[in-house]
Amino acid sequence: MRQTMRVLIAGIDGYLGWPLALHLAARGHEVYGIDNFSRRKNVAEVGSWSAIPIPNMHRRLEVARNLLGLRIKFFHGDLRRYQDALSVLRESKPDAIVHLGEQPSAPYSMIDWKHASFTQENNVIGTLNLIWAMKETCPHAHLVKLGTMGEYGTPNMEIPEGFFEIEYRGRKDRLPFPRQAGSFYHLSKVHDSANIMLACKIWGLMSTDIMQGVVYGTRSDGIVDHRLHTRFDFDEAFGTVVNRFCTQAVTGYPLTPYGKGRQRRGFIALADSIQCLTIAVENPPGRGEYRVFNQLDEIYGINELGDMVVTAARRLGINAELGSIENPRVEMEEHFYKVDSVRLKALGFKPTRSIDEELEIMLRDLIHFKDRIRAKRHVMAPTIRWRGKVPHPLIAPPHESSGVGQETVKVISDR
Repeated sequence: MRQTMRVLIAGIDGYLGWPLALHLAARGHEVYGIDNFSRRKNVAEVGSWSAIPIPNMHRRLEVARNLLGLRIKFFHGDLRRYQDALSVLRESKPDAIVHLGEQPSAPYSMIDWKHASFTQENNVIGTLNLIWAMKETCPHAHLVKLGTMGEYGTPNMEIPEGFFEIEYRGRKDRLPFPRQAGSFYHLSKVHDSANIMLACKIWGLMSTDIMQGVVYGTRSDGIVDHRLHTRFDFDEAFGTVVNRFCTQAVTGYPLTPYGKGRQRRGFIALADSIQCLTIAVENPPGRGEYRVFNQLDEIYGINELGDMVVTAARRLGINAELGSIENPRVEMEEHFYKVDSVRLKALGFKPTRSIDEELEIMLRDLIHFKDRIRAKRHVMAPTIRWRGKVPHPLIAPPHESSGVGQETVKVISDR
């Protein structure tokens, strides 16, 4: 029998946070959330918006309560303020914390030094505050931290789940697999992993580090009404590649693989990401344990994905085509890529749908918003370059909505 837990989701207003909250609450867990709405502000900063319109948090909570009977308690706060982290942990008394509350975009972190600094401060300091607050208030809670497969880079060898056995000059040891981040965002996640691993070692905290592949999709099983949709970004900074391809297809914009389009990555559908995060929450590690799960469905090449989107679109009568564009990133475009991903499967993870089925669902959802997407289609073409940005008139310095000295954590909706 599944044990009911108190779960705090940091970043509950985000692409993953909101559907995860609905899913966990529907499974009987007591769900709390904290967010400072920075994702909405950062997307607006780069001149875009969610392809699928989403209501504000007041409305989201109201619909979840009235339509589904789900009561979720929300706190408006910022983990960069240590007092906010303390307050929300003291109030929620969580058994598990799912840490999604970070700036998630590699391109955004590469715009200029201000955006790189903002990304690292937001992510690294926020995580440090969270683990110190856990030490003080709830040292027995399980921290599920969302990492990224991008922490590993693209080494010319198989990628294990976090650790590997190595022999060097006649001695053997089990060590963390080397991290080779490709952006200041990915490097911030590497720093998070190292800080959390140390906290587990010296304080006895327990954590699951989720190295997640690229997520795509418009819905999970908990999204049963248009008012419960999660956000869906398609701009060059926050739109993941499959999501961008699908919005390009429905608006008649050529799909834009970067460079040769032969990069290979791990991918996972939104519904499957929610399933995996739930499995991690409900199957905690032992006291003092730091473990790593590689979370993905399949590995695909970027051109291969583009062809899949074009084929799915044409089945629906959408005339899509595959284009190409100069690669704005510094990355290997042809490389070996093989990843171990057995630990979640051993705990029961099974993919929900095939990628072809998922693409058709996405395209059918997005076609209703093609005019809304077309209104922002200029944000699809890359202007952010790893070796120096192309000036973009809509990109300003990062917002400073959550600096020290502003109002502390507030309850927006009571249970």
